[in-house]
Amino acid sequence: MRGVTMKKGEPVDRALKRLKTKLDTEGILEEMRRRRAFETPTERKQRKLRSASKRNKIRWRYSNAPAAPAESAD
Repeated sequence: MRGVTMKKGEPVDRALKRLKTKLDTEGILEEMRRRRAFETPTERKQRKLRSASKRNKIRWRYSNAPAAPAESAD
């Protein structure tokens, strides 16, 4: 069970926002929405392509990062 501990004097809205952010980063909210209704094979394929696109975009960004300058051995 996921949860957050409320800090002293913290508004409930702020703690709720932290909880929603935590659930969103872990992918729990997306999985709940997905399981709520039947997903056709076509929808499943489209969802997987979208997530693969996001992963590849991040991977591409870091793979094409400029390399650190090499130190010369002179």
